[in-house]
Amino acid sequence: MSRIHITFGIILIIVGGAAYAVTEFASWTAMIPAFLGLALIACALVGMLHHMIGAILGLVVAIAGIAGTAMNVIELGALFTGDVASPAAVITSTIAFVLLVLYAAFVIRSMVITAREHRNPTKLA
Repeated sequence: MSRIHITFGIILIIVGGAAYAVTEFASWTAMIPAFLGLALIACALVGMLHHMIGAILGLVVAIAGIAGTAMNVIELGALFTGDVASPAAVITSTIAFVLLVLYAAFVIRSMVITAREHRNPTKLA
């Protein structure tokens, strides 16, 4: 599970860093995906000590990130018509949104599998 945290964390850091560079280092809000990525890596470190706590913290980070990026994802239609004020923010938020939804799906799937294994240990073999 920690590999999922770290993988998505690194991807989000790259997205945030690229967005910050594309905006010519003018807007700190372009770094929001990178901060979310750092939080996921911190969840990976917690997950190394206790798997379920790391997964739950990662899921909380993902839900907060999804909620925070959703307001720019809504403006995706305006991006295609050319009516959006900050196209870089919409694109970056959309990429982060999709990555966080995928991450949340992986974490939920992992938690369900873990719960099934603990509930019915005879099927482990």
